[in-house]
Amino acid sequence: APVLISILLGASFSRYQVEESVEHLLAPTHSLAKIERNLVDSLFPVNRSKHRLYSDLQTPGRYGRVIITSFRKANMLDQHHTDLILKLHTAVTRIQVQRPGFNYTFAHICILNNDKTCIVDDIVHVLEELKAARSSNRTNFAITYPITHLKDGREVYNGHQLGGVTVHSKDRVKSAEAIQLTYYLQAINSLNDMVAEKWESIFCDTVELFQKSNRKVKMYPFTSSSLKEDFQKTSRVSERYLITSLALVVTLAILCCSMQDCVRSKPWLGLLGLLTVTLATLTAAGIINLTGGKYNSTFLGIPFVMLGHGLYGTFEMLSSWRKTREDQHVKERTAAVFADSMLSFSLTTAMYLVTFGIGASPFTNIEAARIFCCNSCIAIFFNYLYVLSFYGSSLVFTGYIENNYQHSIFCRKVPKPEVLQEKPAWYRFLLTARFSEDTDDSEETNTYESHLLVWFLKRYYCDWITNTYVKPFVVLFYLVYISFALMGYLQVSEGSDLSNIVATATRTIEYTTAQQKYFSNYSPVIGFYIYESIEYWNTSVQEDVLEYTKGFVRISWFESYLNYLRKLNISTGLPKKNFTDMLRNSFLKTPQFAHFSEDIIFSKKYNNEVDVVASRMFLVAKTMETKREELYDLLETLRKLSLTSKVKFIVFNPSFVYMDRYASSVGAPLQNSCISALFLLFFSAFLVADSLINVWLTLTVASVEFGVIGFMTLWKVELDCISVLCLIYGINYTIDNCAPLLSTFVLGKEFTRTKWVKNALEVHGVAILQSYLCYIVGLIPLAAVPSNLTRTLFRCLFLIALVTFFHCFAILPVILTFLPPSKKKRKEKKNPENREEIECVEMVDMDSTRVVDQITTV
Repeated sequence: APVLISILLGASFSRYQVEESVEHLLAPTHSLAKIERNLVDSLFPVNRSKHRLYSDLQTPGRYGRVIITSFRKANMLDQHHTDLILKLHTAVTRIQVQRPGFNYTFAHICILNNDKTCIVDDIVHVLEELKAARSSNRTNFAITYPITHLKDGREVYNGHQLGGVTVHSKDRVKSAEAIQLTYYLQAINSLNDMVAEKWESIFCDTVELFQKSNRKVKMYPFTSSSLKEDFQKTSRVSERYLITSLALVVTLAILCCSMQDCVRSKPWLGLLGLLTVTLATLTAAGIINLTGGKYNSTFLGIPFVMLGHGLYGTFEMLSSWRKTREDQHVKERTAAVFADSMLSFSLTTAMYLVTFGIGASPFTNIEAARIFCCNSCIAIFFNYLYVLSFYGSSLVFTGYIENNYQHSIFCRKVPKPEVLQEKPAWYRFLLTARFSEDTDDSEETNTYESHLLVWFLKRYYCDWITNTYVKPFVVLFYLVYISFALMGYLQVSEGSDLSNIVATATRTIEYTTAQQKYFSNYSPVIGFYIYESIEYWNTSVQEDVLEYTKGFVRISWFESYLNYLRKLNISTGLPKKNFTDMLRNSFLKTPQFAHFSEDIIFSKKYNNEVDVVASRMFLVAKTMETKREELYDLLETLRKLSLTSKVKFIVFNPSFVYMDRYASSVGAPLQNSCISALFLLFFSAFLVADSLINVWLTLTVASVEFGVIGFMTLWKVELDCISVLCLIYGINYTIDNCAPLLSTFVLGKEFTRTKWVKNALEVHGVAILQSYLCYIVGLIPLAAVPSNLTRTLFRCLFLIALVTFFHCFAILPVILTFLPPSKKKRKEKKNPENREEIECVEMVDMDSTRVVDQITTV
């Protein structure tokens, strides 16, 4: 049934869809920045912001960008490079997008000026004027930074167009190592958007082709589609690495379940255990497809979530099988396996469903995290059902093969030892088996000790880790672990940089690196929007507005106009009507303020009186190398200022949509999952046999999570969407591996602590070690995937597995030998009067299956 269900649901991949909106996935769903963007769009739509496109002030839209620099750090403003850049500009404007019946050029899809010409970056006009000045041998032409003047009198901001700038006195530019050009496109309808998207693709090809013919310069193209394409590229570049990972896990799972005894070896169960996990993952993917879900690259982590949980459950069942008596019927052995292992597996599965279920709830503000948790919940639920049904049935079949003394691989009847003596050596090696008739009752329980891992733990490791001379070194090592974890924990930073989730060696990474290198002197342009009617003619109001923007580079004609009025002392005592009339007349007559009409909204009242209902100016902050962190601090500072200021204003830049409440939005799933896990552990403390199990489990989870957060920070992993999802999984992975170990120790009686530590390791250590080895081998190919997303995924999952393994096999075995609960060895004196008499009757059926019936009398 599980196979048929998986095949039927897997057929839904014909409806396979990919989520194309990166903002929908990674930006906080509920944020103030999105509300502010809607307000800005309603007040100042893009079509009235033709000259305000420095840094995508309102919406990214469709665009193409290119950074031009030189390998030898040459001056990009010299004659040779200026001609080269203008030649590239000409080639870009001549790009054609072929559609049936018409060829679209840049002139057809660009944003138009009032005179119906395409609006291009002001740096192009600067370069054209520079070229004209050189042609006419004019030496008085100067470019200032970050604001320069054009010949029409306009002030233009070039802080994002000139990079690596060296200046003379009075901000005159001496040289620039990089120049950035931006081409904005219209996307007003579906056809226009389709043409613009195709134009972006041809734009990148044109730039790359241009660079091949000019190898002395380096060009970094980037478009509005680059982030989306590079985000999904991770899935494509990961395919062969995931296939390698699967092959390695299959091989090791088979080896972990194999032993020299060809009858008791279970290689098929290793393969079928992995198949169980695969079927559950396929079923979950099919359900997501049928319900309209869309795939994204974060789903690459789900197979590894399933691998850690599913394989441990199957290995634990196999470990329980080894503890059963071989003389029992298969049904009785299977019942013992389920009774021994499924209770803990059910509880850990419930913990997965609770923690990931909270992550899949509406409380999660990051859509990618919510979808990931939802898909994981479905996969874990079906994995539990398939372990009960598919893997349980597989265990029964292999049990019958074992009881019938058939070969574990070829299913052929294994001959008796006397028959094997007549066969060749290779034949005897392949059919080596131990028959129950050859062993007495004292040796019957040791038939599985030929398994390498069982033999290693029982004979060597358990005695070594509990040795008195080893314990101090383990405790010292744990203190070092806590020290380094604390050092990293104090340096945790939130990672809202979108380049952390894309494939490496892509346009996004190359462009972002070049932009950070050459254009990190100034922040993106921030819009400062006043959305109420204020007394602009009042000097005190003007001073308040300029005070709020103190410390910024103001690149707005509105601010220049206010200063212009203040210098002429015109605004002093000027009536409101005269002030607004002067504004309107200035826009029409003064070339310097000709474009100011884009920055102010007039409203005409019933008595023909004009009022200013909204206005805006543009700010740029001086930044250092930590540009994104400073921008986030700047956003928070301006937000607090807008709540207490006399003037109602908002600040906005499209990057705010990703940064706004990002820290709280990313941390919320982890916080909610931790709270739900603690609540579940506290509640179940009243249901389990001993509440100390939950106490120890809580402390272990806290120690593991603390260490993982600290070490991942030291390993240069930021707290972003991917790392938070891994930390949620880390809670469950720790409980998966440590809960059976702790419960066996805590519930043990009549022996010393050391004895029960050894017993717990012997009983559960093999399953933990088998799942850990398979998990680590599966993770190794992930480290080679050329993607920042998979790099984060590998580092976090590797640390989770390593730290949990360190706790299971070193910290807990040592600490439990001298901390509660105490194990008092009690010797009860047997009273002859209260002696139990046991009569055993052995019944042997025709199939030589022994069934023992005990009749007890007191």
